[in-house]
Amino acid sequence: MPYPNQEDYITFLFQLLDKFGSQEKTKNVGHPLVYQNRSLICFFAIMILKRCFAFKAMHRWLSSHYEEAKKLGFAKIPKRATISRRYKALYIVIQQFVHFISDWASPLGEEFSTEIVYEDKSLFKARGPVWHKNDMQNNHIPEKLRDLDTDATWSKSAYHGWVFGYGLHTTCTSSGFPIMLEADTASVNEQEIMDRKEEDILSANIGYLVGDDGYTNFQRTKEYAQEGLLLVTPALHANGKEGQSYHQFIEQPFIKSLLQKRKIVIEPLFDLVSGLLGTESNHKQLPLKGKLNVRSFLSFGVLLTQLALLMNSVYGLPFHNISHLLTVFL
Repeated sequence: MPYPNQEDYITFLFQLLDKFGSQEKTKNVGHPLVYQNRSLICFFAIMILKRCFAFKAMHRWLSSHYEEAKKLGFAKIPKRATISRRYKALYIVIQQFVHFISDWASPLGEEFSTEIVYEDKSLFKARGPVWHKNDMQNNHIPEKLRDLDTDATWSKSAYHGWVFGYGLHTTCTSSGFPIMLEADTASVNEQEIMDRKEEDILSANIGYLVGDDGYTNFQRTKEYAQEGLLLVTPALHANGKEGQSYHQFIEQPFIKSLLQKRKIVIEPLFDLVSGLLGTESNHKQLPLKGKLNVRSFLSFGVLLTQLALLMNSVYGLPFHNISHLLTVFL
């Protein structure tokens, strides 16, 4: 079977976008959009793969590749300010698109099954210098601190210690195929993210949701169980009768095996996302700043991972290989 080329990836992404567009939840009111979401999503995905992150550079690429721009659906070239504005606004659309793709892919094979899913958070370092906690608490920016991302916040990583930046919260299947995402500043914790995701999680066909201790919440566990979903966490600090009962539950061989698999499922996924975004070095430092930009950027990383894994499945390539996708666009 031949390897997919750049046109194959773009065609497949457009096909998914067209399926999604027919049932998209976010509808625009007022004057029709001059530049359609399908064109912009595909364009921004290509720019990220080409490591073209600045909006000025994106505009320059469109202006100098008019034939390619027409193929993407641009009747005319958008202004740089329009590119920037629409990029920021796509976060919610990409979230919904990622969820749509997971539903669409779930019957395709075991690797896309959502019976068992894993949830985790990965930190990305903000572009530019760090804003020390004391200065941040006093809303003081030292005079010589240039290019500071004032939206970023602090959180602690098990691997890198304290990180000033943003967090990507991802839900994935037991094969590491992402199905949902939330992106926010680093200090936003797992419980708040689970509150935001709850409707989508409970409406999905999920049997077991496995997370680390940050997801332990017995009230949520009870509510999920009533909906037929088992929330599985180590519950490291759970005490009393409720804690003892839960620990007996997670010591069952099958449940214990789910917890043991967590790291080998979720951590490689974040490596794939980082590889596709080009953030492998310096604690996954981001190439752009500002919460609205970063949210969209990280969401594209999840979408591109879905695209790579789906095409690998179709073409019989190693499932977790992203090198081919990167190669055909660089």
